[in-house]
Amino acid sequence: MSNERYERGLAKLKEIDGQAGENVLDSLKDIAPDFARLLIEFPFGDIYSRPGLDLKSRELAVVAALTALGNASPQLKVHIHGARNVGCSQQEIVEVIMQMAVYAGFPAALNGLFAAKEIFSQEQTR
Repeated sequence: MSNERYERGLAKLKEIDGQAGENVLDSLKDIAPDFARLLIEFPFGDIYSRPGLDLKSRELAVVAALTALGNASPQLKVHIHGARNVGCSQQEIVEVIMQMAVYAGFPAALNGLFAAKEIFSQEQTR
């Protein structure tokens, strides 16, 4: 079962994050390869692959959660990129981040907006 979870998770990761997700896995190879496997199997193989929400909705939820945490800028950037990959508009992402000001505070929302600005500007240079 674990191999099936891994393959399903890896396919989902590639669908959402493309190269950015694979870069995260590569960066873990020399320090925690087992953690990289778990990262693929559980979040992407089990959770992201569930029916009930489309990938756009899932990524917007993740952007909101990571923004609210306020201390996960690298992960937030990967998921803003992922949200764009699965069809979220810049406006949808900005609105979700702004919404977090109500629940997580202005500093968290500001950090999220700056992360989004960085990702959006990278898109323009490609």
